[in-house]
Amino acid sequence: MATHAHAASNVLTSTDAVAAPTAGLHFTDDLFAALADRGIGTSRVTLHVGAGTFLPVKVDDTRDHQMHAEVGEITAATARQINDAKAAGGRIVAVGTTSLRLLESAADAQGRIQPFHGATDIFITPGYRFRAVDILMTNFHLPRSTLFMLVSAFSGLESMRGAYAAAIADGYRFYSYGDATLLHRVEP
Repeated sequence: MATHAHAASNVLTSTDAVAAPTAGLHFTDDLFAALADRGIGTSRVTLHVGAGTFLPVKVDDTRDHQMHAEVGEITAATARQINDAKAAGGRIVAVGTTSLRLLESAADAQGRIQPFHGATDIFITPGYRFRAVDILMTNFHLPRSTLFMLVSAFSGLESMRGAYAAAIADGYRFYSYGDATLLHRVEP
């Protein structure tokens, strides 16, 4: 990560959630301290991870897939912190696909994060134009999942096919408690 990167860490704060925000489990207190020592800021958002995130896509046309809503919150102070970092030349690093979905739901047309509290059912597939997030740290996801579609939209389908082929060849662990990857955004 660059010195001016800005991490959006996912923190579970609700008994309504059905899963842990597992991408954030890679972060320890020591890692947060190391990021701070390098001048990398950390913002926390509230996520209520829903079961719909993990459901496979069972339709032939993704426009027919019903994305389940998840609830999240970005406070005014957090939105300001993220926007200030971006204005100073920093990059927004979403930790986890749910954090990315929340940040993109809260972004206006210019990519500025607005305070947000509510449900999002944003379904990100290849061709989506990202407004806010520059880098994504996430685990490896299962095929035919909305999560794999999201990472393919973010970094490109061919790039993800190559990354997943390498991960399989090298024995990486997939899914919730698997290995992490750091992805850079490509324009569609």
